[in-house]
Amino acid sequence: MIPRSQVVLLSAIAIAGLLAACASRIDDYFALIISNIGINIILAVSLNLINGYTGQFSLGHAGFMAVGAYTAAAITMFAGPKFAPALTQGAGIHVLFPLALVGGGLAAALAGMLVGAPSLRLKGDYLAIVTLGFGEIIRVIFRNVDSLGGALGLNGIPAYTNLFWVYAFAALTVYVVVSLVNSTYGRGFLAVHDDEIAAEAMGINTTHYKITAFVVGAFFAGVAGGLYGHSILTIAPTGFDFMRSIEIVVMVILGGMGNTTGVIIAAVLLTLLPEGLRMLAGAPVSLPFSAPFNNLKWIAETRMIIYSLLVIVLMLARPQGMFSWTKRTATKPGS
Repeated sequence: MIPRSQVVLLSAIAIAGLLAACASRIDDYFALIISNIGINIILAVSLNLINGYTGQFSLGHAGFMAVGAYTAAAITMFAGPKFAPALTQGAGIHVLFPLALVGGGLAAALAGMLVGAPSLRLKGDYLAIVTLGFGEIIRVIFRNVDSLGGALGLNGIPAYTNLFWVYAFAALTVYVVVSLVNSTYGRGFLAVHDDEIAAEAMGINTTHYKITAFVVGAFFAGVAGGLYGHSILTIAPTGFDFMRSIEIVVMVILGGMGNTTGVIIAAVLLTLLPEGLRMLAGAPVSLPFSAPFNNLKWIAETRMIIYSLLVIVLMLARPQGMFSWTKRTATKPGS
């Protein structure tokens, strides 16, 4: 009998296939928004494994995303045509692209291991500073690699991303993270989160669990980066800066640390919110008391300020997360 979790995963992949089949009937702008929602779900859920379930605080997720984006683009643009030209045409694309995504994820996972091994012995603010520095180092490195476009970025990336690949990998990310955390092995992540000193006293290798969380989270961030690059068809170092990492962290915090369902909902809402403000900016309204307010185009200039204020209000009103109604507590022995 197939486990329920695998049935849910297969059903989600099937739904992704149906969504991709209907993509031709969706306006390109809305299709891009739907694709961005799926990519942000991957990023938020993968970071939730690090920040939410394991209790660390990483500010370098955009750096892992950049590694995956540039690696996947290099495979499809340079390595594929040179070593396997047959895979760049027809049905071969459906082999080359997932290989490129996995390659980008593995490169990001390797970067996660390299930065995690020496830095995850740190805690709290010190770890956040190290991961922030890593993200900036990655951005500066790509800005100075001329073969990858340098400061101008890498253009001409093939448009391989579609809704099937986005939501199939989003479903896989959720499945892996939830299954990992709910497994016997995954109890170690929660132990590190609840009380790292007590976990060490019980013989749990806390550094091992933190590195594992970092590597798994970085892998899926790299996959998201590959999907992102093959969706917008051009990538630049400025697209993976500190603010991009902050956006992902905000999704995790507002969704509820360690709450996968809440993080998914927050990723959807925070992707739609700025786009909703953009649409509202072009929508005329009729107010009886003052003509200057009849046009909301001023929102176009202050859209991100309004977005930031709304996020601040939400964080002040719901510091535990919008969808965290109960606080997870460790089970007492004998209970």
